[in-house]
Amino acid sequence: MKAAFSSACAIFMAVALAGCSTLGIGGGREGGGIEVTRTHLGQAVARGQIAIEAFDPADANAAEFGSYAASVQRQLGRLGWTVADSVGQSEQVALVDVQQTATGLTLDVRIKRRSDGSVFWEGKAAGAGLAAGSAAERTAAVERLAEALFRDFPGESGRTIRIR
Repeated sequence: MKAAFSSACAIFMAVALAGCSTLGIGGGREGGGIEVTRTHLGQAVARGQIAIEAFDPADANAAEFGSYAASVQRQLGRLGWTVADSVGQSEQVALVDVQQTATGLTLDVRIKRRSDGSVFWEGKAAGAGLAAGSAAERTAAVERLAEALFRDFPGESGRTIRIR
């Protein structure tokens, strides 16, 4: 079980590094659009009940996390998942993280099994200049990132694509 998790992490890191070398310094976002990278184990993804949680539990109480989680929830619902009402009540967990950097906004989502901690799908969507200043603008930008991230789910594993 730990081996599967380690393998998934190793694959994700290799893909992330490959994306950096292919797209150049700065992530290649100069041309606009959203860059999406997804990795998965190539197996069918069973949809059932899922909880949405923050990567860092301290972020779960942040004012904006609820709106970010709602963006991911809408996409998971569209794909056939049912979002659990309370944390810890589902076998599947979608971990969500949003980061603002100097070059753009990034949404990371990792879907794992609670029982063994194995990650079976993860993705990252990044867009330069998407989030100006206000919370409302960041929330709208995260909505766009979530739509791009879950488009054509589960996506081609290990490939970075640009969505305009």
